[in-house]
Amino acid sequence: MSDLVVIAFPTEAKAEEVRQKLLAMQKEYLLELGDAVVAVKDDKGNIKLNQMINTTAAGAVGGAFWGTLIGLIFLMPLAGAALGAASGAVSGALTDVGINDKFMKDTAAAIQPGTAAALRLGAEGHCRQGARGSQGRRRYGAENFTRSHEGSGPSGCPRRR
Repeated sequence: MSDLVVIAFPTEAKAEEVRQKLLAMQKEYLLELGDAVVAVKDDKGNIKLNQMINTTAAGAVGGAFWGTLIGLIFLMPLAGAALGAASGAVSGALTDVGINDKFMKDTAAAIQPGTAAALRLGAEGHCRQGARGSQGRRRYGAENFTRSHEGSGPSGCPRRR
């Protein structure tokens, strides 16, 4: 089972700084990230999601590769690459990986305009590394902390079974 953590920050830069820290911790094998997203609500109330993986670009690259290979069969590699990239980009744009986009937008709608929220989806059981979470929230100016986990204990960590 995975844990979902949502933390609101006063600025997009602070939320992005925390996401970069989480990515660095993942490289050191201190935690396991399924997804890390920064949701930003501008002054007009528009919501922008800065996701970890750009599925549109990945789909376009993969589609161009396969389109080129198939195009070589028909002696039209450039046309195959163009069609493959276009179809791959459309396919990637329609793909949702990690945290549900609708959920992220609904969550970001709850924060104040001009602020940002960092959303982290990861494997449960990393509460020891996050024990200094309140100190980190103060250091980065976080406004609130929400942990959504079915069957969590009083500290927000999963109960031992």
